[in-house]
Amino acid sequence: MLDPTKRFSNRVEDYIKYRPSYPPDVIGLLEVECGLTPASVIADVGSGTGILSELFLKHGNRVFGVEPNREMRAAGDKRLAKYSNFSSIDGAAEATTMVNTSVDFITAGQAFHWFDCQRSRAEFERILKPGGWVVLIWNGFRVETSPLNNAYQQLVLEYGTDYQEVRREIIGCDVESFYAPGVCQVARFEFQQPFDFEGLKGRLLSSSYAPEPDHPHYQPMLTRKTARSSSTTRLSFTTDSFQPDRIRFAAATPAIIVRSRVSVVHSDCIREPIEGD
Repeated sequence: MLDPTKRFSNRVEDYIKYRPSYPPDVIGLLEVECGLTPASVIADVGSGTGILSELFLKHGNRVFGVEPNREMRAAGDKRLAKYSNFSSIDGAAEATTMVNTSVDFITAGQAFHWFDCQRSRAEFERILKPGGWVVLIWNGFRVETSPLNNAYQQLVLEYGTDYQEVRREIIGCDVESFYAPGVCQVARFEFQQPFDFEGLKGRLLSSSYAPEPDHPHYQPMLTRKTARSSSTTRLSFTTDSFQPDRIRFAAATPAIIVRSRVSVVHSDCIREPIEGD
């Protein structure tokens, strides 16, 4: 499989235009359950084009975007240039280059499945302040939620270059072991993203497993998609936000209980079929 830090180099423009943001309710959840305030310092690891970082910047947080991919990082820098409370870092989950005990929250949006779990955990322990939090977030869809979601998955199963491998990375992502000996639960938010034909095409091509224009699967995939597309479509997404025990990795404290409008399920829900590259 292609080096995870290079997978999206040729997808940046489509990623910027067609990837959804994260529900603002994530902020409210973290305020209630984890004590997030505008004064909290955030390290957004695998920050990419800055989608998740911007959610916290709008909340007033100081955000350090840690991103190893040069093209994605440059796009994020451009997107977030208007925020004086944003700093861009050429680093990775396993080596952020950040100062010891310097952040209150570490976030990872659409990225944790690419991390080396043991090395990133050691790095997160190093840069977190005592009592800090690690929050893992994915936007993905469950294929059973609509005929369109199912058809979309069938398309990438048939034409994607390495969709099955990427899917295994996500489904096999061992969140429980990462947080052990503590436990975690997941808050789930539902939303939809409307697309016209060009939007759905761009969303598809923003995925790292989508064939590029010189690949033999590229044109057949678009032809197949055109035949199935209506003038306006909606993909139904689910945002999963994993909140841990307070991250003192060596001590098992009680799991947080997610309240409010959010349903709570055990963290092994990540093993359900999702698309979340």
